[in-house]
Amino acid sequence: MVSLLAAIAVAAALPLHGKTVAIDPGHNGANWSHPAAINRLVGAGTFRKACDTTGTATNAGYSESAYTFDVARRLAADLRALGARVIVTRPSNRGVGPCINERAAIGNRAHADVALSIHADGGPPSGRGFHVIYAPAIPHLTAKTAAASARLARIVRNVFRDETGEPVASYVGTQGLNVRRDLGGLNLSTVPKVLIETGNMRNATDAIRLSSSTFRAIQARALATALTRYLLTTVHRKQ
Repeated sequence: MVSLLAAIAVAAALPLHGKTVAIDPGHNGANWSHPAAINRLVGAGTFRKACDTTGTATNAGYSESAYTFDVARRLAADLRALGARVIVTRPSNRGVGPCINERAAIGNRAHADVALSIHADGGPPSGRGFHVIYAPAIPHLTAKTAAASARLARIVRNVFRDETGEPVASYVGTQGLNVRRDLGGLNLSTVPKVLIETGNMRNATDAIRLSSSTFRAIQARALATALTRYLLTTVHRKQ
């Protein structure tokens, strides 16, 4: 009885105990200084694509790589507080890469229950909002995870919209969702994975919000809530 009560207490306090989450903050801070490394072609599914890019930035110079790493750091802390084992695809914002294929492989090797790639868009200055990207069912690639990734995308879209107050993108996707088959980090993932463009860094209103540490904390908590909701309502069979 004591052990049962202890188990119940752990489950209540640490609802993500036993779950593994892979967090993939887009780009890296030194990518700009190593063009040969990030421009080399790597496998991205049924085609080849550049290893990585430099990412975008606000007009004031706040880089996407610094932004994504900060949100990832906050999200990792929130998830660990809930009991999850968290894998982050890069340890700092001072390196190069990893390439898109390796980003997917990191989550795969960890046998993650779910994976999330964090980005901020460099869209048209007149466009606001966030959108969540997932891959369709591609034979021999995402066929086994496509349905789970689509469900994850809807949960992330709903929670992120409701908890941050950020509108869905006005310039891309449909109601905050976007299906793409050209992203190697999604195509090569053997675990359910989505990519969120959390806002448009080229839009003045979004840039102010994304540059706020207070707002980044809100975003991280929203993403933690979304991943928790997905994990606690999904029977996940690891590939």
